[in-house]
Amino acid sequence: MIRLTIRAAQLASALGLAAVAVPALAEIEQIEERRFLTRDEAVVSASPKEVWLALISPARWWNSAHTWSGDATNLKLTPQAGGCFCETIPEVDEPGRFTLEGSVEHMRVIQAYPERALVMRGALGPLQPEPVAGVLTIAISEVEEGTRIVWEYNVGGFMRFETKAIAAAVDGVMSQQLAGLADMLGRVEKPEADPRPEPEREPDDDSDEEVVIEGEEVIEETPDERAPSVEEAFGDLVEDEA
Repeated sequence: MIRLTIRAAQLASALGLAAVAVPALAEIEQIEERRFLTRDEAVVSASPKEVWLALISPARWWNSAHTWSGDATNLKLTPQAGGCFCETIPEVDEPGRFTLEGSVEHMRVIQAYPERALVMRGALGPLQPEPVAGVLTIAISEVEEGTRIVWEYNVGGFMRFETKAIAAAVDGVMSQQLAGLADMLGRVEKPEADPRPEPEREPDDDSDEEVVIEGEEVIEETPDERAPSVEEAFGDLVEDEA
């Protein structure tokens, strides 16, 4: 077990799966033995069409530190069922060394619904040599401020890593990729909630001390304040087609 833990750390370090600064909404939604689900979301000031065109061009926003070649410009995504999210490994032709061009398949597209959803299957980074299944679901929906992007990566199966540790590393990388896309399109920051007002105070008739009177706190949630789940996003697709 110690050997596997060290191996996970070494793989994570080699592929840049280190702790990174990520948006506050990023979180590990579910975690069990040999299974985890990460979730993140962002709202951008761009239309669904602009989001879709950027999304299918990962070379523009994917972090080069999380590629095998060290350069995100080698990434390409074919947005159709069976299409490949792949990376070219350039040939090397230099004194004393020569290699042929190579390639890596990161994920395979299983659903491409322009301006609405992109679903891909594959094990990313250090999960690639493990017999695990990973599904990345990216749902796009129009909101008042622009477009909301919901990003979920669901991983399950046998892996030679401590689940909690690898889940945290993968969650950080997934959130970093969404951050790159959102920052390029123009992230819309949510306004901070107003501070809770001071409770009213009324004097006690029988003493000089003041008594604090607190009203019952009522929390109301409007549709725009609650982020839809991926299931709800796809539920909208079903309703549209019905």
